[in-house]
Amino acid sequence: MSTYSMAQIVALTGVKAHTLRKWETRYSFLEPERTDTNIRYYTDSQLKKLMNIGILTRKGYRISKIDKMSEKDIHDLITNSISDNSQEDEISALIIATLEMDEVVFNRILNSYIKEKGLLVATIQLIYPFLNQVGVLWGINKVMPAQEHFISNLIKKKMFSAIDALPYPEKNSPVILMFLTENEHHEIGLLLAYYMARDMGWKVYYLGQNVPTENIKQVIEVVNPKRMLSMFITPSTEPITVKLDAILKQTEVPLLVSGNPEVIEDIMDDKRIIYISHPEDLVENLKNRT
Repeated sequence: MSTYSMAQIVALTGVKAHTLRKWETRYSFLEPERTDTNIRYYTDSQLKKLMNIGILTRKGYRISKIDKMSEKDIHDLITNSISDNSQEDEISALIIATLEMDEVVFNRILNSYIKEKGLLVATIQLIYPFLNQVGVLWGINKVMPAQEHFISNLIKKKMFSAIDALPYPEKNSPVILMFLTENEHHEIGLLLAYYMARDMGWKVYYLGQNVPTENIKQVIEVVNPKRMLSMFITPSTEPITVKLDAILKQTEVPLLVSGNPEVIEDIMDDKRIIYISHPEDLVENLKNRT
């Protein structure tokens, strides 16, 4: 069983700390555990209940009424409510499915959203915010490290399948080179970018994870890219500027950079790169095909 601090619960549910404390004193549905030093922590079941309560309050149910509901009543209401593709509710439902390691429900929610809005929109509006919220996108174990592989493998399988289903770009399509540098292994964010670029008609050369920087120049000479994209995710004792310098000294090809904000903080304003803070930034950049 996983446990979560109040800060993690706030990050995951969006419920403010003072609201959690108020609910704890007024209602019976929330009784956090406490350490020997009297610090609150929460269990998987409490997290799931808070996610469900968040969905119901957004549907207009009052906390005082929810407090009197049975677990079955709450479950039935949630089951009936996850049908209007509300982004916030869908993210909550994905998180609950992740906690329960329920691949069937996870895929049902995701496939329903994709069917209605398409995979590109689903990637921007649902998959990216979900992965970012749970901390999987940047590999920072913000909330649920035990379930990271479960989430990642499901999303990767979806991305690879979707990429394979896209028509191959035309011969004269612009080229983008994507890679993670040495000791970078969290590639799910790069895979999302891979799909988005291919969907927009770019030819993608995807090198994947843990690529030695000295090899990049050789690839550039062969594929002649219009853009490069890399993500810096894993904290390291080596300054991030060292990796950046090693890439940029080899080429003048524009470099798009994204990643863990804590890791790339020092280079966000570097004029030599194009900082990508959100998938929509990537979409806007790739609309210019020159």
